[in-house]
Amino acid sequence: MNFHSSSKLSTSVVLGAGLMGRLLAVQLARAGHAVELFDAGGPQAEGAAARVAAAMLAPLAESAVTETSVVQMGRHALLRWPALIAQLDQPVFFQQEGSLILWHRQDAAEAARFSHQMVATRRSIPALPAAQALDAAGVARLEPALGSRFTQGLYLPGEGQLDNHQLLTALLHQLEALQVGLHWHSPRDPGDFDPGQRGQPDWLFDCRGLGARGQWAALRGVRGEVIRVHAPEVTLSRPTRLIHPRYPLYIAPKPDHLFVIGATEIESDDLSPASVRSTLELLSAAYSVHTGFAEARIVEIATQCRPALPDNLPAIRHLGPRMLQINGLYRHGFLIAPALLDVVMELVTTGASPLASALALRIEHAEGVTP
Repeated sequence: MNFHSSSKLSTSVVLGAGLMGRLLAVQLARAGHAVELFDAGGPQAEGAAARVAAAMLAPLAESAVTETSVVQMGRHALLRWPALIAQLDQPVFFQQEGSLILWHRQDAAEAARFSHQMVATRRSIPALPAAQALDAAGVARLEPALGSRFTQGLYLPGEGQLDNHQLLTALLHQLEALQVGLHWHSPRDPGDFDPGQRGQPDWLFDCRGLGARGQWAALRGVRGEVIRVHAPEVTLSRPTRLIHPRYPLYIAPKPDHLFVIGATEIESDDLSPASVRSTLELLSAAYSVHTGFAEARIVEIATQCRPALPDNLPAIRHLGPRMLQINGLYRHGFLIAPALLDVVMELVTTGASPLASALALRIEHAEGVTP
């Protein structure tokens, strides 16, 4: 494949067609690059971590388990996702109705710890909206379907979510409309290219997640499991999280009474089906939130491994001249992908990224690569 034979446009190769790869390929094409996208799987992103996700955009809620830099990237994402979705020809469900945090009486101590973390996060990032304490009437006002099942809760205003399946499909349609070269079932690695040389692309971007472990040994897999159910008897207006010391459940409502239920986070790259134990725990916890889930129909039980670096933070790495790796999105893919996208586009355009500095996003160089 000769990348310079027919055009004087900048040419780019993107490896990996999950969330990050699709977003980047679309933005590069919109910026005038001739783009070729290679993926080991097919167009439906069956092997991508992004397909097994709730796609919640909850920076304040996630501050209980992550660093301030991720929270800042999440704030950036809440501003950017509407614009990114508006660029797409196909509709994508997006809402910003906040998050509801609930707990059963026996988990009040864990809830207090969570609440203290919310206060600490807002102290370090004052621009974040404050968490609002709710009594039973406040919970029922926000989610009438929950009635009087919970006597206390927290409302985190401004947080959002989108539909990951719709987004991946819409991005695929956009790639086709932008005439990106799509190479399915075609695994490649950075060693197959030599950017800048005759007949080679100008840029290479490695967005393969765990597929990049051969070039980035620090990557590890963190297993996640989600259940997608159709529950006509349940109506929830926003993502709802249940505080629990062992399995902090989330329920993310999607269009047409579809709900994504998840919680599990296992230090393993095992891709076998979900266990009976974790499935029972997820469904039992969901039933404890709303009894209508008893009559729900299970649409999908899915497992996938998220790519994580040792500190569970993302990084952009120079693998060589005009060769960038974008990885380590961990459990925060949809929350932080727009920030990573915008940083990469700054690096491509100007060679530097003020945004990376503002968000404390790590940019590093592979061993032996001169800064």
